[in-house]
Amino acid sequence: MRLSEVRSIEQKIKNDLLLCKPKKYKRQNAVDFVEKYDSDTRLNVMTLVKAMKNTIKKYDNEEDRIKRLIECEKNYSKGYKIVAGIDEVGRGPLAGPVMTCAVVLPSDYSIHYVNDSKKLSAKQREELAEVLKEDAISYSIGLCDNNEIDDINILNATYLAMKKAIEGLSIEPDLVLVDALTIPDIRMDQVGIVHGDAKTFSIGAASIIAKVERDHLMEELDSKYPEYGFRNNKGYGTHEHIEALKEFGPCPIHRKTFISNFFK
Repeated sequence: MRLSEVRSIEQKIKNDLLLCKPKKYKRQNAVDFVEKYDSDTRLNVMTLVKAMKNTIKKYDNEEDRIKRLIECEKNYSKGYKIVAGIDEVGRGPLAGPVMTCAVVLPSDYSIHYVNDSKKLSAKQREELAEVLKEDAISYSIGLCDNNEIDDINILNATYLAMKKAIEGLSIEPDLVLVDALTIPDIRMDQVGIVHGDAKTFSIGAASIIAKVERDHLMEELDSKYPEYGFRNNKGYGTHEHIEALKEFGPCPIHRKTFISNFFK
């Protein structure tokens, strides 16, 4: 086999293993590739085999990490049939809403790379969010805009947005797993888990969907208020954003209670 053909096969297998939904047979393809060419003494082929071994190791490490997330979630959800994960994004920005997502996934559902959304690239989040929304039994977005945040403060607005997300589900959960917080006045059981988006599968999934949905909204708002760079900063207080605030003043989606110090 020509080296170009070997490289083509190697790249295809690597691409397969990097998909959100890797299959066991794709891993076996990679193992077969290594076994077939492991004794090849051509330098370029040896380099490719080494790269494939690293790819298989990364795949296996990710498989183990996802299993730990699922096992952790099972420990919290014993005795419950319908479990929702919920997380928020956007508590810290100077502009835009706080957004939450509640998601109910099928029992024993698994997909690679689910994690705290901040640990993923934008491309990974986009791909994962699309698959998670398609596969979910139900998911719902809840938000509170900047006016609600100014009226009731960011913590209460976050609670309210979470309640909206739960109420928007097409199926009522028996248990809600929440990233760090305890939501007041909800009728179902709940568990607040510190760093829950990195420890449990459902909260991690919710964090990804919430992040992608809010990013899309802020990108849309950028076309309406282009001076502030919302497409890039998503409303957070970057240097460029603060300088734009000082030059142009606030726009209708800025949180007055968050920006008052910039105008003293």
